[in-house]
Amino acid sequence: MKLGELKPSVKKEERKRLGRGVGSGLGKTSGKGHKGQKARSGGGVRRGFEGGQTPLYRRLPKRGFTNIHANTYTEVTLKMLNQSKATDVTAETLLEEGIIGKVNEGIVVLATGKLEKKLNVKAARFTAKAKEKIEALGGKVEVI
Repeated sequence: MKLGELKPSVKKEERKRLGRGVGSGLGKTSGKGHKGQKARSGGGVRRGFEGGQTPLYRRLPKRGFTNIHANTYTEVTLKMLNQSKATDVTAETLLEEGIIGKVNEGIVVLATGKLEKKLNVKAARFTAKAKEKIEALGGKVEVI
């Protein structure tokens, strides 16, 4: 094998060279046809444009309500708490261990799964069942 014989594992497709003469097949109008909105520089329509007809997103009725003051908590199950190596479990320790992706406004502990070890858990919220299961193993529950 020589340096000059090296080839890429996947064949690279050459880009279209537009406006390079009639013989290239993409000369003159550069594949855009004659005149019209799409032939112009910066031409084209925005996403969802329906040619002046009232677009679908405006024809459909608006439903529901989004509370801008609502807190979003990261859900943590008892099964996830089993994976933690720390005895004092907080949102920060779970984040460091890679058990959760982000903290948001805090964590809420759900009773999904079975807890297998004694833990001291600090979280923003606990479900009643989760609190019961943690304390049954001799662990502590602290609401931050």
